[in-house]
This record gives sequence, C-alpha cells and structure tokens, in this order.
Amino acid sequence: MCATDCSSIVRLNIGGKKFCTTVDTLTQREPDSMLAAMFSGRHTVFQDSNDGYVFVDRDGKHFRHILNWLRDGVVPTLKDSEYSELLREAEYYQLLGLIDGIGHVLNNKRKENEELDTELTRTDIIKCIQSEKVRFRGLNLSGLDLSKLDLSYVDFSYACLKSVFFSRANLQCAKFRDVDAEGSIFHNASLRECEFTGANLRGALLAGANLQSANLQDACLVDCSFCGADLRSAHLQTADLTNANLEGANLEGANLKGAKLSKANLKGANLQRAYLRQVNLRDAEDGYVDVDGCKLTKNNCL
Repeated sequence: MCATDCSSIVRLNIGGKKFCTTVDTLTQREPDSMLAAMFSGRHTVFQDSNDGYVFVDRDGKHFRHILNWLRDGVVPTLKDSEYSELLREAEYYQLLGLIDGIGHVLNNKRKENEELDTELTRTDIIKCIQSEKVRFRGLNLSGLDLSKLDLSYVDFSYACLKSVFFSRANLQCAKFRDVDAEGSIFHNASLRECEFTGANLRGALLAGANLQSANLQDACLVDCSFCGADLRSAHLQTADLTNANLEGANLEGANLKGAKLSKANLKGANLQRAYLRQVNLRDAEDGYVDVDGCKLTKNNCL
C-alpha cells in the first residue's frame, strides 16, 4: 500500500481492535511520529489480503485516544494508572506532542490533588538562578513546574523533588546527589554530565533526555522511561533499572557494571562498547539488542 492521498481511508488492526481513519489524521499533527512515517508514502505498508487492514502488534486499549489526539490535539481525561499506559503507547508511536501533553496533565493533577509543603515557588527559583553557584540542597521543591528553565550547575543534592516538571530544562552539570525525584518528568531535558549518585528516580520520565556522561551510579531507576534517551558514556554502575524502558536508547560506551536489568526493555538500544561486566541480561524483556548491525544476545554478557 502506498498512501499518498491525504483523504484516503486507512484501516488499522491494533492488537485485534479495528479502527478506521485517514492518512491526513495520521500524518498532520505529529509529522515525526512512527505512524506518520508509515503512511507518508515513503514506505510500503502491508495490508491483510482479505479485509485490507494494516496490523500493528500493540494493545489496542488506548488507540482511540491516540487517534483522538491526532484529530483534535486534546489529552483525554483518564485515571492516573491509565495515563501511564497511554504514555507507554505514545512513546512507542513516538508522539512527542502527546508525551508532553500527558506530562502537563499529570503535573497539574498533582498540584490540584496534593497539598505539597513546597518551600519555594517557580518565581523564587527564577530569581535565585540569576546568582552564581545556586544551591537548593535539602529543600522540598515537590510538584514545582521548572520546565524550560536554565538550571545548569544548580545543586539540588538531598532535595525532595517528587513530581517536579523539568521537561526541556537545561540541567547540564547539575547535582542531584541522593535526591528523591520519584515520578519527576525530565522529558527532553539536557542532563549532560549531571550527578544522580544514589538518587531515587523511580517512575521518572526521561524519554528523549540528554544524559551523556551523566553519573547515575547506585541510583534507583525502577520503572523509569529512557525511551530514545542519549546515555552515551553514562555511569550506571550498580544502578537498579528493573522494568525500565530503554527502547531506542543510546548506551554506547556506558558503564553498566553490576546494574540490574530485570524485565528492562532494551529493544533497539545501542550498547556498542558498553561495559557489561556482572550484568545479567537473562531477565531482560527482549532477548537481544542491536549493536551496529550485530546482535548482543543474553548469552553474550561479560
């Protein structure tokens, strides 16, 4: 199938659930997504010879929300647990706008539903970062929206950063030693050479983040999303990456000595020249990861 007519009907079978939409819907709002690429006309898409449906091997539970986002640009109203499921689908289909939208919704929900004893406001933070060697060590900044701020070299060590929204912030060389940043959002943030030693980042969203040469040694990264993140030369020794999503992440030259990767998703990850001594990949979700055209199997652990 070569879809070039934007008004043409597209029939999709998503894990057994069937949907009908148009090429225009799939390509307009998120032009850099996987769906837009599939139906851009540049690729051959195979249809079922009997009913003309294109099969995608994903759970179709939330695909109607995906389509409604592509049609209207509105994030649906869901339970918190369902937002996590929708976020995983948005990451798979590479819908960056929807990922940002879900992040904003979750951040606003936390502000409305939690009485957070925050010691500083966003305005206070902006005033503080005008000075040199800013330190927020040990402060409670839970739930703040610090997105798109220049927070490079700021010291957040020992702070409570639960559910903080750092999306697209510049955090280069910032210090997060032993912070509690559970559920925080670092989507597309610049975290190059940051220190996260001993930090709790359980459930944090770091999709698309630049973590090149960052130090995450001994960090709790359980249930974190690193989808498409840049982790080249990152220090991940003895980090707990249980159930982490590392799909498409670039881990070239990263040090993963002793890291826990139980049930981690390594599909499409680049582990070229990564240090994998004392790493057990037998419990990883995928049986292999691609390394420059080669395949690193579970049995190739060092």
